[in-house]
Amino acid sequence: MPQVSHSPVSTPGWRAWAIWSVGVAAYVLAITNRTSLGAVGVEAADRFQADASTLALFAVVQLAVYGGMQIPVGVLLDRFGSRPIITAGMLLMAAGQLTMALSPSIGIAIVARVLLGAGDAAVFPAVLRLVATWFPAQRGPVMVQFTGIIGQAGQLIALVPVAALLHATTWSITFGSIAGLGLLFTILVWLIVRNNPAESGPDVSVNTDTGVVRVVTSAIDTGVGIRAAWAHPGTRLAFWSHFTTPFAGTVFVLLWGMPFLTAGEGLTTAHAAGIISIYVVAGMILGPIIGDLSRRLPNHRSLALVLPAVGVQMAAWIAVIALPGPAPDWLLWVLAIALATGGPASMIAFDHARTHNPVHRLSTATGVTNAGGFIAALIAVFVIGLLLDAQGAGTPDTYTLGAFRVAFLTLIPLWVLGVVFILIERKRTRIRMGLDPERRR
Repeated sequence: MPQVSHSPVSTPGWRAWAIWSVGVAAYVLAITNRTSLGAVGVEAADRFQADASTLALFAVVQLAVYGGMQIPVGVLLDRFGSRPIITAGMLLMAAGQLTMALSPSIGIAIVARVLLGAGDAAVFPAVLRLVATWFPAQRGPVMVQFTGIIGQAGQLIALVPVAALLHATTWSITFGSIAGLGLLFTILVWLIVRNNPAESGPDVSVNTDTGVVRVVTSAIDTGVGIRAAWAHPGTRLAFWSHFTTPFAGTVFVLLWGMPFLTAGEGLTTAHAAGIISIYVVAGMILGPIIGDLSRRLPNHRSLALVLPAVGVQMAAWIAVIALPGPAPDWLLWVLAIALATGGPASMIAFDHARTHNPVHRLSTATGVTNAGGFIAALIAVFVIGLLLDAQGAGTPDTYTLGAFRVAFLTLIPLWVLGVVFILIERKRTRIRMGLDPERRR
């Protein structure tokens, strides 16, 4: 059985914090890029004369590319490290936003979303790898949560400054400005970020039968990779945990939240932005709390943290869509806070991936895990658009609260599916770890 040796620095110094800070700042910009269209969804529908299905297609293409790139990005990270991958990601996103700024048609705009999704896919897994290589393992859960929390500030940037800039100037100036920031960060990442500390040796794999030691340069080199990562129930538990927890919040912020709150619930744009801001701020507050609980309850994270987060999201959504009229403000605030639990809870999935995989395939396992939430979000975003169109409510002028209620029922079967597989893979993982007895056949 191969064993892996890897020791990040025991006490991170100023350089580790500087590298992590630049990586997190790049992640903030990636989140801004990801959610920029959702903040101006109504304006995008008007610019491209797009119905609900077409508007959903923008998000679906972006999410499909993001999800599809997770495993290739993981393999590339295991081979080349974080610095070149984040750099390439920032460059792709800059190209995508410049294309969006100049796009005269839906077809060109879709190309822009492809570039954006590909670049976005590279950033978060690469920053997580920086955490794994520059910080001691015991700080991992909290550092991952802080990475996710700070990154969510990008949603506020998309929600307020980007929307304000669009209303004050033009579409081309707004998205061109974001592209310029992407180019700036491309240079900054290349100058400052480094893959690992100079004092840390290369990852090695040791064959305990023969005593042969060899340097690991990627998951492919060890003959394991994707199949070996997926074969471990802990990785599958990570995948389904990430599939189930964040997708409703992603749907809300990425595309359908603003149209639902304005055209459906009848709120002003400023009022709706305030509700979505509550979602972002609540996620940032809950992150450290859930991260600390995850550290304290390593064998009970699914039952104590992940499944309760899913439960409160389901309860809040059902309460909102079951009302005969518009929801009161307090209930929309509850909905925003409930959805905010999904982001921090989804970070627990990466703790599973890190715990149950050796470092030489860590990024591959992280990619498999990260794909889960975006596959669920992709399905939900697209089906909601289809259901809106099927009800004759496919444009900003025809959106209705009743149509949104029916469309948002899409979320429930996805939650149920995810919960079932979390319970199955949790049991298998506990058996693999020796915490539960094997089932009798």
